[in-house]
Amino acid sequence: MTSLRHWRAPSLALAAVLLLVPQTAAAQDTAGPAAPGSTATPDRPSYDVSLRSDADGSRWSGRQTVSFRNAARTPLRSVDVRLWGNGTDGCGTPDGPSPVRVGRVTGGTPRPLTVGCTALRIDLPAPLPYGARTSVSFDVEITVPGRVHRFGRDGAHRYLGNALPLLSVRDAQGRHLDPDVGFGESFHTLAGDFRVVLDHPAALVVPATGTTIRRAGGPGRTVSTSVARGVRDFAWAAGPFLSKTVTTPGGVRLNAYWTATTSPEGVAADLKDAVGSVDEFGQRFGRYPYGELDLVMSDTLDDFGSMEFPGLVLLWTEPDGSAVVHEIAHQWFYGIVGNDQFASPWLDESFAQYANELYYRQDTATCWADQGPWPSGTSALTRSLAYFADGRRTEYRVVYHRGACALHDLERVLGGPAMAGMLRGYARDHWLGVTTTADFKRAAQAATARDLGPFWTEHRIH
Repeated sequence: MTSLRHWRAPSLALAAVLLLVPQTAAAQDTAGPAAPGSTATPDRPSYDVSLRSDADGSRWSGRQTVSFRNAARTPLRSVDVRLWGNGTDGCGTPDGPSPVRVGRVTGGTPRPLTVGCTALRIDLPAPLPYGARTSVSFDVEITVPGRVHRFGRDGAHRYLGNALPLLSVRDAQGRHLDPDVGFGESFHTLAGDFRVVLDHPAALVVPATGTTIRRAGGPGRTVSTSVARGVRDFAWAAGPFLSKTVTTPGGVRLNAYWTATTSPEGVAADLKDAVGSVDEFGQRFGRYPYGELDLVMSDTLDDFGSMEFPGLVLLWTEPDGSAVVHEIAHQWFYGIVGNDQFASPWLDESFAQYANELYYRQDTATCWADQGPWPSGTSALTRSLAYFADGRRTEYRVVYHRGACALHDLERVLGGPAMAGMLRGYARDHWLGVTTTADFKRAAQAATARDLGPFWTEHRIH
């Protein structure tokens, strides 16, 4: 995600996929039990969603089922569902209730909402054994807030990022129920499969995560069915978008959508950089696995910026600067190579910015000296969002700029070929998994005989 301007350097140039059928708690996943060391649970989630919109895409309602497996050795007695769309409004305002509401839960017993109405704990009817699957279902009602935001509206256009309820993660650190801090991403999810059916007015163009098949629905309506495998979230938009599709030389389908006021020059520039960066990052970090990527562009998102989602990026587009390459890099760092974005935001933001600067061939030889002193004695690249939210929000830029520079410095220590090989192996080893700072430090140290301890200390990578 970025709200920082001009990431581009201006001077440089279904087939339908069936989801896993939800089974009873006693049934075993056909893929077999998780590896003993795998403790993140519930894993292998499979989301089946059906929603119908009102006349302009401001309200969506329907039903959602999520099946999952217990990857932990101990029985799973409950699951947590995160309603991230309530992060800004919490439990509602005098003007209305929370934007995302759930009800009529089956497959478990819901408890009262917590964490500002962003967390719903559902007690399972019986403990779920290690390696077994079960499912929960609930009604969903989504009202798009009246603000320009990744989950909001702008004129006739609706953006539904972080709107769909998702399973939270439990691991050796416990239940991950971090708050939404607003300026960054607090999200921590495991990769899963989605099948989302959206019934909407035919006049609405609906870009979405995954591969989409559209068919006629009721009078004046269209049913769009999107399927995505191995993704951490699902996002969509709705409105009178213009559109164009191109295929990169590497075979990735790019679906571009933009508002009528977005400049043709901005659309062309973003599309050009998207074509180049998707293929280049595929060569650097591993081939983009989803086949297609939607670019949703607008020139009026300046109050918010841009945002990445699996298979879809929301872009504030300007002729002289854009975050398109940074956000596409997030397809690898956060999307494919996952991380706990609340605990370790540098593992996606620093890496996405590093990739952005590589793509634009920026001169970073003196970037560390150019940063000047650290903002404070407690600053570090590996701080969590709790640190930045506690009166240090301006220090969040440290994660972008110093973090990217630290990776350039590491490249100078390892050498270009060794750094490239290390990053490709690092991505391969954590493909569709979750990585940590310790994982990255081990991968880097394995690429050199030089002790990197002093390097981590100097760059405050703890």
